[in-house]
Amino acid sequence: MNLLLVLPILIPFLTAVTALLAWHNRLLQRRINVAGASLHFAVALGLLASVSRDGIQVTQIGNWPAPFGITLVADLFSAIMVTMTGLMGLTVAVYSLGTIDARRESFGYYALLHTLLMGVSGAFLTGDMFNLYVWFEVMLIASFVLMALGGAKEQLEGALKYVTINLVSSALFLTSVGVLYSVTGTLNMADLARRVSSGTIDPGLTTVLAMMFLVTFGIKAALFPLFFWLPASYHTPPIAITALFSGLLTKVGVYALVRVFTLIFVHDVAFTHSLLMVIAGLTMVTGVLGAVAQMEMRRLLSFHIISQIGYLLMGLALFTELALAGTIFFMVHVIIAKSALFLVSGLVRRVAGSYHLKELGGLYRSNTGLATLFFVPAMALAGIPPLSGFWAKLTLVRAGLEIEDYAIVAVSLAVSILTLFSMTKIWAEVFWKDRSESSDPPKPLSPFQRHSLLIPAVWLAALTVLIGVGAEPILDLAMDAAAQLHDPSAYIRAVLGGGAV
Repeated sequence: MNLLLVLPILIPFLTAVTALLAWHNRLLQRRINVAGASLHFAVALGLLASVSRDGIQVTQIGNWPAPFGITLVADLFSAIMVTMTGLMGLTVAVYSLGTIDARRESFGYYALLHTLLMGVSGAFLTGDMFNLYVWFEVMLIASFVLMALGGAKEQLEGALKYVTINLVSSALFLTSVGVLYSVTGTLNMADLARRVSSGTIDPGLTTVLAMMFLVTFGIKAALFPLFFWLPASYHTPPIAITALFSGLLTKVGVYALVRVFTLIFVHDVAFTHSLLMVIAGLTMVTGVLGAVAQMEMRRLLSFHIISQIGYLLMGLALFTELALAGTIFFMVHVIIAKSALFLVSGLVRRVAGSYHLKELGGLYRSNTGLATLFFVPAMALAGIPPLSGFWAKLTLVRAGLEIEDYAIVAVSLAVSILTLFSMTKIWAEVFWKDRSESSDPPKPLSPFQRHSLLIPAVWLAALTVLIGVGAEPILDLAMDAAAQLHDPSAYIRAVLGGGAV
């Protein structure tokens, strides 16, 4: 058994159990939380290094050969996503120390946090569709309780909307899995790819199944027109939870779309991926227009989650190696930049007492460091060089121009301009304008808060700069991952052959 494939799931599980055992010891829970998140991130980095060095890694649980047993598999795309999960888990674990109150901690916050990380890691590493459904359900249960934890009226309202639409998605997912099994006789992804590509499955029925999974994962990823639940719920829990949801949950939906529409449903690319292109453009436009209309930081940033998902789908729809590399690069960039912006919004709330733009102002003069922490990821999100977002968007634009899809390129550039406009609106309202005399004066952070709140925001902002300045090795890694996605033969051989390729 390859422990590097099992540990990203096992470590969060053991951390969650240990945190529950320390239920009445708040200080011990906090230490377990940070230690578990640190170990999870370290193992994720080890997995990425192993896959980069030795190729696709596979393990069959219980030594049952594929496609009959439970398969865990990591190609470069999976390993990158597990690494991003570890990074976000550690970031939020540290940030939570200064933002999560004792009441939520006593209700099992840290155990739920690591249960969510376990579900996300399992979704990225599973090699079959049924276990992907299982890990989605683990994420749904943990995320629902995290969203409702604390029992505030706003939270409960958002949590009910969130869980209702996601239960619908889960029911459709399970139905789709059942129909898929009845048609193909297998749920192993590599075996599915082999059977669908053999031509023995009716193409029309395969297209119907593709559309069922598109709707299922489209709800999870908040694609147009299925995104309405996200801005109605993501702004309601504490900001540490919102940042974690922003960085990981919708990205699991995108990951699933990329996996099935590069590995399994490639029988009619002219139809399926053209449809994905239309949805990508509409997701970009509706998301950014919703953001432009908002005057509350968390809701504005929540709408930007939707618009950025459109860019990720754009690369999948273009379906070239360069475009898929752009999607992977953009995934890394947007997880870091968007999470940094949510963490900064929490700092603004802690310092100035509000998330509403009209109630804020003057923070550039009173807190230049906080203004800088906002400015860097905001400009990265807008695609300003030399930050990470510039190279991610440039890769996608180049891919679009290479196959002469000028419409989606024009949409992506227009959305970038509107993204910059919405970021400058936050800058003008929160940092640049004079603060109202009736507003409470800014509150200084305590020494503990400086460490637990500022350090995670600082390292995410620094990463957007480092990825931008050192874009070449990241893009090379993304290109290698895209090559594996575009030609999945190595993935299929690794899983069905039972070893690394």
